[in-house]
Amino acid sequence: MALVIRELCSKEETAWNNFVGAMTAGTFFHLAGWRHIIERSFGHRTCYAFAEQDGVIAGILPLVHIRSLAFGSRLISVPFCVYGGPLAADPQTARALSEYSIELMKRVGANLVEFRMREPECEGWQTRSNLYATFRKPIATDPAKNLKEIPRKQRAVVRKGIENGLRSQISQDTDRFHRIYAESVRDLGTPVFARRYFRLLTDHFRDCSEILTVIDDDKPIAAVLSFFYRDEVLPYYAGGTPRARQRAANDFMYWELMTRSASRGAQLFDFGRSKFGTGSFAFKKNWGFEPQPLHYQYSLRPGHSIPDHNPLNPKYRAMIGAWKRLPLPLANLIGPAVVRGIG
Repeated sequence: MALVIRELCSKEETAWNNFVGAMTAGTFFHLAGWRHIIERSFGHRTCYAFAEQDGVIAGILPLVHIRSLAFGSRLISVPFCVYGGPLAADPQTARALSEYSIELMKRVGANLVEFRMREPECEGWQTRSNLYATFRKPIATDPAKNLKEIPRKQRAVVRKGIENGLRSQISQDTDRFHRIYAESVRDLGTPVFARRYFRLLTDHFRDCSEILTVIDDDKPIAAVLSFFYRDEVLPYYAGGTPRARQRAANDFMYWELMTRSASRGAQLFDFGRSKFGTGSFAFKKNWGFEPQPLHYQYSLRPGHSIPDHNPLNPKYRAMIGAWKRLPLPLANLIGPAVVRGIG
């Protein structure tokens, strides 16, 4: 039978997720659950398509249509996520899904299609490999071995956090997490997500998510929301108060997460993406993780170019500086409306 491409419906989500789990390149961000979270959190239209042959899924493509006055009309696989793009059993199916995305771009009037890939796979598409890198590294079950793998200077900071008497708690307390996270991203000049987004994430992915909070003198000063998929742990959203930096709490937090994750069977620590030339990029390198460039690929409508929404772009410098000075309640009020269009 010929390959047929259809949009995903709820009754097919289990088969979709099973296909993701069976593919070596499948990631946590390919899972069907992101469709509901993005729709309910941001109101964007999702276009989750799959290729079927002989009644069996042969490939999937999670797409989201973002329309924004500030950032334009875009089809992204997958916004608010690190990885995405088509996942297919063979090159023919991958090409069919890519062609489907281009036809959908024309149909919905988007300016571009963006695939967030670990490896470039779409021949003829424009590729940007100099913006983000991801940091992934195996971890051992033995904490002493993991500690030894951390470079000497960073290892000393981790030990400082341990000696400061910090402790960690595991919970699903998204309100406490949001208070810490919101202050942290405001201080970086970045708009914050709404509390609702984190509640939806932890509700839907309850069996594979947790929040680790660092406590100092009974006060929460740092926290990280992590996801567990296959044998990997992904610390995805994190923040710390100004006191966290003084007490080496962020360093202690990731060490605690690494140790706890290894004890529950995780074998790979995915530190997530960071932009080249940023403080978070340097921080992850200091842990001994080697950056692996991400290859974001684009199909563009005539007259359009790859967008440059990088906060390192000089045109955003004044805006970022102003955001850092916003009172926290105001930043929390208007931040979700801004971040909705960024993706």
